[in-house]
Amino acid sequence: MSSSDHIHVPDGLAESYSRSGGEEGRAWIAGLPALVARCVDRWELKRDGGVRSGEASLVVPVLRADGTRAALKLQMPREETTAALIGLRAWGGDGMVRLLDHDEESSTMLLERLDGSRTLASVEDDDEAMGVLAGLLNRLHSVPAPPGLRGLGEIAGAMVEEVPSAVDSLADPEDRSRLRGWASAVAELVGEPGDRVLHWDLHYENVLAAEREPWLAIDPEPLVGDPGFDLWPALDTGWERIEATGDARRVVRRRFDLLTEALELDRGRAAGWTLARLLQNTLWDIEDGLTAIAPSQIAVAEALAKP
Repeated sequence: MSSSDHIHVPDGLAESYSRSGGEEGRAWIAGLPALVARCVDRWELKRDGGVRSGEASLVVPVLRADGTRAALKLQMPREETTAALIGLRAWGGDGMVRLLDHDEESSTMLLERLDGSRTLASVEDDDEAMGVLAGLLNRLHSVPAPPGLRGLGEIAGAMVEEVPSAVDSLADPEDRSRLRGWASAVAELVGEPGDRVLHWDLHYENVLAAEREPWLAIDPEPLVGDPGFDLWPALDTGWERIEATGDARRVVRRRFDLLTEALELDRGRAAGWTLARLLQNTLWDIEDGLTAIAPSQIAVAEALAKP
C-alpha cells in the first residue's frame, strides 16, 4: 500500500477506543494503519473508496485480485469478535454477509461488499421492513449451534444475580419494582435458555442491501439461546420514528405480533425473553451511572403487557 493509500483513522473510532479500551485501545488504534497495509498485501487487495467506521470497527472497501468487490473489517480482538467469526462461518452467508477470509490472530475479516448507503430503515412500510427482518432471523436461527459460543443461560443467570445489588441505584420506586419484576420473569425462564444461534443485535441499521440477495444481515454478536431473546432490537429499531406515530405501544405490539407469528414463537416465552433484554439494557445503563429506566424500555414492556 503506497503512502497515498495511508489510512486515516476516523476521530470517532479513535475516541471510542481511547474511552473504552484505555492504553490497550489506544495502542490498537495506533497500529491500525499498519494492520490495514498488512492485510491489503496478504490478500492482494486494492483500496476502493473511503473508509467507514462505527464505535468498534473500521471498514475499508477493497477489490480482490480477480476484481471482486469486498470489504475489510477490522476490530480489536475480543470475545465478541471471536464469536462473530464463529457465527459467520456457521451461517456461511445464509441470510448473513459472507465471510470470504479472515486472519485469526488479528480477528480481521474479509467480507463480501454490501451497500452501506442503503439499510432496511430506508423501507417506508414498517410491516414490509419487519417482514424482511423476520425472514432473516428465521434463517439465522435455523443453523445448528457451533461450539465455542456463549450460552444465554449463563448470561441470564448472571443478570438475575446482579439485580439485588443494582436495583437501589434506581431513584424511582416504580422503576425498582419494574426491574425486580423483569428479573422474576427471567428467573422463570433461565432453566430453559434455548439452543438456537442468535444474532443479538438485528435491527434495521444492521440489514444492508446486497447484490446476491435484496437484503443481508451484518454485525452479529452471536450466542446460543432462545429466539425470543433476539426480538428486542427489532421492536426498538428506529425509536424516534416510532415515537412520532404518537402510539409507540401499538407499533411495538404490531411488530411483536409479526415477529412471533413469522418465527412461530410461543408468545409468552418470547415476551419473557424480551423482558430479559430490557433487564440487560437497564443493568448496563446502571453501570454507566444512570438512575432511571429509559422511557423506550418501559414502553416496550407495557406494550407486551397489554392483553
